[in-house]
Amino acid sequence: MSVRTQTFEQPAETVHRAGFACFVGRPNAGKSTLTNALVGQKVAITSNRPQTTRHTVRGIVHRPDAQLILVDTPGLHKPRTLLGERLNDVVRTTWAEVDVIGFCLPADQKIGPGDRFIAKELAGIKKTPKVAIVTKTDLVDSKALAEQLIAIDQLGKELGIEWAEIVPVSAVGSRQVDLLADLLVPLLPEGPALYPEGDLTDEPEQVMVAELIREAALEGVRDELPHSIAVVVEEMLPREDRPADRPLLDIHANVYIERPSQKGIIIGPKGKRLKEVGIKSRKHIEALLGTPVFLDLHVKVAKDWQRDPKQLRRLGF
Repeated sequence: MSVRTQTFEQPAETVHRAGFACFVGRPNAGKSTLTNALVGQKVAITSNRPQTTRHTVRGIVHRPDAQLILVDTPGLHKPRTLLGERLNDVVRTTWAEVDVIGFCLPADQKIGPGDRFIAKELAGIKKTPKVAIVTKTDLVDSKALAEQLIAIDQLGKELGIEWAEIVPVSAVGSRQVDLLADLLVPLLPEGPALYPEGDLTDEPEQVMVAELIREAALEGVRDELPHSIAVVVEEMLPREDRPADRPLLDIHANVYIERPSQKGIIIGPKGKRLKEVGIKSRKHIEALLGTPVFLDLHVKVAKDWQRDPKQLRRLGF
């Protein structure tokens, strides 16, 4: 079993490589946090709620010798709704199009049925190199980590998956994140950069703004709500008649939930919760766009939108 740690020299390489790497794993395996750590900036929303990611976010890592484009997919899971089925389709389509797959398995949780379900799917993809990434290593001691590394090696042998690498990382503690990039790069095809220097993602700004609002809305809500929240940015317009040195961007967005009874949870007593969502997300939006923002939020009911094809289309799925 070959486990990589930061104690070796990478061979010097003169060629330039560019390609796509995709992180897969069950929900809440640390894929979005890892994407953000590698890019060095927030491009994917994170939450301690499973199944947070709904769009395929590309984060772009620029290096002198390579451009690594990270595709962050939703977690593959057994779907219970039409939305769940569509998210799984997104994952499988992405797997077919990338140059390398990173399978994220948290260090603090034993390999379970969800991991095996994904590993079996991965075993069917023969040509694409697969790297096992042990995430959240800051949460365990060295003994537990060693046991997890052996279990992952064993899982590969059982299913006929030959791991190109097995890499323990901590995105939160920034441990071995650079090493992971060093190991992914040689698995990419040779070629020029695919995105301009300075680009960190190809997500449209409107989608990223909606995701930042949804991330803020997810915090602190009851367990039944995470999957019920969708956000659509209806309008982003610079306010007229503002001096050039004091611009202001007006953003109008709707937060959709599935049932009228959920409205009070999102809005909170006397609108307190919704106000907090606005303050929190505005700070991140201003950092993302580099301009002051006026954020106008409204909560609307889209009845059972996760199961309704027409509503799913309207909400961008």
